[in-house]
Amino acid sequence: MLRAGIVGLPNVGKSTLFNAITRTRKAESANYPFCTIDPNVGVVTVPDDRLEPLQKIAKTSVVIPTSFEFVDIAGLVKGAAQGEGLGNKFLSHIREVDAIIQVIRCFEDEDIHHVAGSIDPVRDIETILTELIMADMESVEKSMNRRAKEAKKGDKTAKAEYAVLEKVLPHLNDGKPALTLELTPDEQEVLRPFFLLTSKPTIFAANVKESELADAENNPHVAKVKQYAKEHHACETVIISAQIESDLVDLDPAEAEDFLNEMGVKESGVGSMIRSTYHLLGLRTFFTAGEKEVRAWTIHEGDKAPQAAGVIHTDFERGFIKAETVAYKDLLECGSIAVAREKGLYRMEGKEYVVQDGDVMLFKFNV
Repeated sequence: MLRAGIVGLPNVGKSTLFNAITRTRKAESANYPFCTIDPNVGVVTVPDDRLEPLQKIAKTSVVIPTSFEFVDIAGLVKGAAQGEGLGNKFLSHIREVDAIIQVIRCFEDEDIHHVAGSIDPVRDIETILTELIMADMESVEKSMNRRAKEAKKGDKTAKAEYAVLEKVLPHLNDGKPALTLELTPDEQEVLRPFFLLTSKPTIFAANVKESELADAENNPHVAKVKQYAKEHHACETVIISAQIESDLVDLDPAEAEDFLNEMGVKESGVGSMIRSTYHLLGLRTFFTAGEKEVRAWTIHEGDKAPQAAGVIHTDFERGFIKAETVAYKDLLECGSIAVAREKGLYRMEGKEYVVQDGDVMLFKFNV
């Protein structure tokens, strides 16, 4: 299962947000640095408005959404790349996740200590980015030294790797994350096994006060985060209020909706963040729907029909024959598989079919 790591400076709301996302009290939250030492892991379901209509069409009582893992990682401080605070442990935990959600504090509160003594979201982003870049530079330099020796002996793979790392190092030295370096698809494949921290896809989560969420677009701290994310990091910014999300944990869906309406907010920021992270990881959803259950399944963008079948069971991929497929929108408009078939919207797809997000599928196989 793919993982997204929640990172940030101490006391920015990481653990509170993790608790809300996973609907648990798993991560202790306290007003001092390094409250979270070992990473907490929680499986989260992906909100999907398509499940309920499919449930009605299939006439089933069982609905199973898709999911992935969130990891709450210890707060980082300046000097982490040299082992300050919990630096080495922090960096090793980041290396193990597939994407990063960086929580940025965008609210003033004298009762909640900030490690730098003041609120400056861009400074906070750059503090973490600098530590990740320094760790990557050290890793790249060591790898280049090894590859240089192997390349001199005629190792073609080492030579190719050295050439890519030689492009990456000056980019990092300029204070830019590896993710923003323009590389060819082949070069990206060469770089992937090095697991650079700054090559991981990232989302910034601008954490605002409960009373400021409805008007967060006018928050100057949020504006700075959005501008910085767009200009320097090529990533998305979502607005959340970790405290509101924490308050929603103990409410049932109807009560939560009423609470948000009273706040002047249409949707929970966590729902938006989970969906954004899901797509950031390059994940897509297809469905199976029948009287037994309606279920969402996770695939990677670009996966073909046999690979999608293999997510359900390896035998399905090994003995794949064909996939009966209908697009979600077409099925919704038709109201049933029978009508979709009559209109020619229910089709047979073979091994080369690239599964689209929202496809409703039934696999035929023979083992």
